[in-house]
Amino acid sequence: MHITSEPAILYFGTPVVLVSTVNEDGSYNLAPISSVFWLGWRCVIGMGAVSKTVENLLRTKHCVLNLPSVHEAAQVNALALTTGSDPVPEGKKLKGYQTVRNKFERAGFTPEASLHVASPRVQECPVHLEAEVATVHGLAEDDPAKAGRIVTIELRIVKVHVDHTILADGEPNRIDPDKWRPLMMSFQKFYGLGKQVHASTLAEIPEHLYR
Repeated sequence: MHITSEPAILYFGTPVVLVSTVNEDGSYNLAPISSVFWLGWRCVIGMGAVSKTVENLLRTKHCVLNLPSVHEAAQVNALALTTGSDPVPEGKKLKGYQTVRNKFERAGFTPEASLHVASPRVQECPVHLEAEVATVHGLAEDDPAKAGRIVTIELRIVKVHVDHTILADGEPNRIDPDKWRPLMMSFQKFYGLGKQVHASTLAEIPEHLYR
């Protein structure tokens, strides 16, 4: 039986992404998010408008989307309740956030130079997506209580780096989903993917046709 419900969040299950950006002093910021989706080589992320990551994206117009696997869960969790903003925004202060300037060190991650953007990659993550800002849109503009507080940012992926261990055998341009175990967020808890539960007709379409 279904009942009407009003959850405070609707994170039914999305991948965790570490967004790396460059601060105004040249240091690096690293923010875990899970409001993200891809269409081809375009990506849309959603974040609070006053976050340090959004501030950096609007200024520099670039970032790297680093996708952790289940093996990096503890390191990702070390970034919980941290922000690169100083002072801490009021909304985050109520949740117990604190300012941390060196998030790579905090989480035990290693910054690695990118090829096309100044933002660093996270060496330990199996997937790095170098990206440039295409457009920025406000969200919930029809709601006076939320207007101006959330933004969606369309990113153009310009370079993809993939750990060889998650590639399909003999196919350098195709990820093997049986080898790739992304870290997932569902209602504020971390999960991983299990085995395939059913054959997919869409898997019969050659991936190159999506280009």
